[in-house]
Amino acid sequence: MKLRPRRSHATPAAALGADPMAWLAFGLGTGLSPVGPGTLGALLGLPLAWGLRLAGPPAFAAVTAFITIAGIALCGHTARRLGVHDHPGINIDEVAGQLIACAAIPAGWPWFALAFVFFRVLDIAKPWPIGWVDKRLGGGLGIMADDVVAGVAAGAILWGLAQVA
Repeated sequence: MKLRPRRSHATPAAALGADPMAWLAFGLGTGLSPVGPGTLGALLGLPLAWGLRLAGPPAFAAVTAFITIAGIALCGHTARRLGVHDHPGINIDEVAGQLIACAAIPAGWPWFALAFVFFRVLDIAKPWPIGWVDKRLGGGLGIMADDVVAGVAAGAILWGLAQVA
């Protein structure tokens, strides 16, 4: 028997005001935007990726791993609190996916812009295996996993392009 999450009558804005975990899951509040909350989450990841690139590979890897792992708990908690699996405003998964997409690309704004475009296209279109992961995993892991796979795919494509460029 599958248990259904408790439905909350709290709006996302009310949940954010009372719950720091929800505020983080909503990308520091960017997920409250009525237009493109996922895109804003990915955009939030870009300056973070740029700064982490300057800090060096160990810092980039550590912060990306921390956000990704913590994101599982944050997304699961917030989804349960709102009673909605993968609420559109939950966008810490896009932050993590964008960081992953930027992990192995050359430095420079054109590569970061391409990483943003490739990641968003893959995250929205959800080609295999991204869509497969999205449909099969639940909870916080399910919310995070498709964006992690989209970030890996975008980063791999761009890494390949950089090898021939």
